[in-house]
Amino acid sequence: MGDKAQTHPGAAGRAVAAGHPASIRNVVLVGHSGSGKTTLVEALALTAGAVNRAGRVEDGGSLSDYDEIEHRQQRSVQLSLVPVEWDGIKINLLDTPGYADFVGELRAGLRAADAALFVVSASDGVNGSTRMVWEECAAVGMPRAIVVTHLEAARADFEEMTRVCAEAFGADDPDAVLPLYLPLHGPQGPDGHAPVSGLVGLLTQKLFDYSTGERKESEPGEDQLPQLEEARNRLIEGIISESEDETLMDRYLGGEQVDVKTLIEDLERAIARGVFFPVLAAAPAADGAKQGIGTVELLDLIVRGFPTPLEHEAPAVTTVDGKPRELKPCDPDGPLVAEVVKTSSDPYVGRISLVRVFSGTLRPDETVHVSGHGLADRGHEDHDVDERVGALTTPFGKQQRPVTHAVAGDLACVAKLGRAETGDTLSAKDDPLLMEPWQMPDPLLPLAIRAHSKPDEDKLSQGLARLVAEDPTMRLEQNQDTHQVVLWCLGEAHADVALERLRSRYGVQVDVVPHRVSLRETFATRSAGRGRHVKQSGGHGQYAICEIEVEPLPGGSGIEFVDKVVGGAVPRQFIPSVEKGVRAQAARGVAAGHPLIDVRVTLLDGKAHSVDSSDAAFQTAGALALREAAADARVHLLEPVAEVAVLVGDDYVGAVMSDLSGRRGRLLGTEQVGNGRTLIRAEVPEIEIGRYAVDLRSLSHGTARFDRRYVRHDPMPPQVADRVRQQEREDS
Repeated sequence: MGDKAQTHPGAAGRAVAAGHPASIRNVVLVGHSGSGKTTLVEALALTAGAVNRAGRVEDGGSLSDYDEIEHRQQRSVQLSLVPVEWDGIKINLLDTPGYADFVGELRAGLRAADAALFVVSASDGVNGSTRMVWEECAAVGMPRAIVVTHLEAARADFEEMTRVCAEAFGADDPDAVLPLYLPLHGPQGPDGHAPVSGLVGLLTQKLFDYSTGERKESEPGEDQLPQLEEARNRLIEGIISESEDETLMDRYLGGEQVDVKTLIEDLERAIARGVFFPVLAAAPAADGAKQGIGTVELLDLIVRGFPTPLEHEAPAVTTVDGKPRELKPCDPDGPLVAEVVKTSSDPYVGRISLVRVFSGTLRPDETVHVSGHGLADRGHEDHDVDERVGALTTPFGKQQRPVTHAVAGDLACVAKLGRAETGDTLSAKDDPLLMEPWQMPDPLLPLAIRAHSKPDEDKLSQGLARLVAEDPTMRLEQNQDTHQVVLWCLGEAHADVALERLRSRYGVQVDVVPHRVSLRETFATRSAGRGRHVKQSGGHGQYAICEIEVEPLPGGSGIEFVDKVVGGAVPRQFIPSVEKGVRAQAARGVAAGHPLIDVRVTLLDGKAHSVDSSDAAFQTAGALALREAAADARVHLLEPVAEVAVLVGDDYVGAVMSDLSGRRGRLLGTEQVGNGRTLIRAEVPEIEIGRYAVDLRSLSHGTARFDRRYVRHDPMPPQVADRVRQQEREDS
């Protein structure tokens, strides 16, 4: 593996097409922001001949042409696909953002891929969020390899980073995380740092020198072999321990020399099965070089060690009415099943859907069935519609290059699917199917917005609809209590990108306003009220009088209305009118304008007029009676309380619990969940956790996550209630 030195024909200027699933590899790059994923993709494209040394393709396009938001923010914010070709194999490289706010793009990349490259910076090491993604991949058995980058940095140490990776990723078996190559270093510079100039293969014991800009193979000197022996023996033992040949270890321990070809074949099988995780090195190419250091080895690993789509079990498929449907894995001749893994908008082409084909073959200009995905709570309506597929293309930078078809296992972009959204299933119109959706993180950071001007107000609803169609990690809420439009995001960077897309893509300028929670009111004491609505203005007048008593009820009781009128003081036909008026006033609030809950209203007495009494008059009287009762009572302001479950590393348990207590939280308990993590449960007022998604990430260095659910409304402490009322007066 990795012993080729030939120059491969480039794919520049043409779309890379795959004829069969066996000739495809789908690989997602995972790593924290700044680890070098995008740089590595560009280096692989250079080595494969897809771009020239300047990073440009033959027809002038640039691999690094991202949207303007990425240019301004100087970081990746979306999933991007870069197809290259190596040894006749099409490799779909899926570059994902490393910042935690864009984990939805990462999950989409994991869904579309069959194997993962974890990119680790020798300068920064392995962070907690990268460990969490590794565990997710382990849970589904996804094959993985590790690439150590930034070896050109001062004090970068490949051997130390290999040890760190084995600690972070090899909890069950550290000997399953081992290097295949060791870096060679050139002469020391003035700063004492010796740059990486090549690699030595531990199995083949061949040197690969990149110092001249061309990869050259040679034999190591006799003085170099002893330095490799310990690492080589450990690698061989690691490979043999994962071999499917159970006799191989006994033969090896018995002194038998296992030939390199057998070791490489066992290594490739172990990688494809997801039980061995090789560590490789990558470093920038020398000026004018045609290949980055380690890129040939990495491309060979992908082609020979990573599985084909035929070996990847597809997600569960059902008919649109929920009946299970068995499909042959990745069959180009089977029924069409494809999934939209990303949706984006192009100012010239319109909506573009990046799809992964799991079964069948997708062709342009055919009519397909688009099935919705069950995310109605996030502003994504379920739908089952037929749509005509536009052009099929494969992306390269900003360019879209036409392809004739996309077979099972491949990825392609589909134009002009007006109704399809991320997570939707494309299938044959006469055989509609639905794929089980992948897990999406719940957006927990609220962003309240309003249109900046009247023209923006006219465009806001359409812009928001298009925004959430592209991003299923975003939830749109039209809050009926606070009358706010709220975008629920994953973090501040996610929110910034949403606002920028509204402005630059959809021409909608919005203002961010303070987010308000849904408060309630209730009576703290028993009270009575009299509603008198008597008017005479010629013709029929208005006459209604009612007397009520209001008493508090336990939380969750709602509004109870009791009729205790005797002697017909209020005619029977007007009692429902009084109740209607009371409930209408309760919905409007009686003190601070928040809905009234958890009270019993008893109608005790009243008066009517044989001519002037009416339904409307008694509704008004009922409302007046409730307001008068409130004026003489102590009214509590109620705030929503959420149950929060925080999954956090054991090192941060104390800090998280202390922080929750400082938010007026009531701790319910803790639970050990394994892997050095603890689940903390607490009840916390929602007004205190508006920014918890941001604060928890800072508190735990990105290693914790939480979810929340509403449980009830509780009385707000007087000092907090006073502060809230003051803020509401200032905002009004």
